Amino acid sequence: MIVRVAEGTLRTKFGTYQQFLYYDGQKETIALVMGDVADHENVLCRVHSQCIHGHVFNSIECDCREQMEMSQRLIQDAGRGVIVWLDQEGKNNGHMALLLSRKLKDEGIPQSEAYVKLGYSSDARSYTRAAEILRDLRVRSITLLTNNADKLTQLREDGLVIAGTQSLEQERKHS
Repeated sequence: MIVRVAEGTLRTKFGTYQQFLYYDGQKETIALVMGDVADHENVLCRVHSQCIHGHVFNSIECDCREQMEMSQRLIQDAGRGVIVWLDQEGKNNGHMALLLSRKLKDEGIPQSEAYVKLGYSSDARSYTRAAEILRDLRVRSITLLTNNADKLTQLREDGLVIAGTQSLEQERKHS
């Protein structure tokens, strides 16, 4: 069970968000909310996993930062939306797994397969906390900003109503 423990305002280059900090006894999760989302349908929503390389060190080896920026821009344009930031580095295998998999990835092995070769899960991410947060925010249904079909499936299995999806890949082509 996840509990809301703090909140405050966050000004970004894409507008001002209300940020809510949640805690499940092990990990913190942040929800950034722009506009009024309670009791609304088709709310734009990005469920985003942490990526220290992309978000902190500006790596060009992944598109994590770009996906976050596209999501923030779309939410700003809509005037309403939610970003749920999950602490799930390295597809929730951790940063060590990410670093160890680097050599295999450089040899052309996809990230998920590299994790498996090293004894990790191909993708250990869970979106249950995101579903719980969206229920706490009283969002009726979302339009999920994603390129990940598994995320969509998991969120539906967790009881979220997903009115539709918007591919960030297509958004990149229109930018």
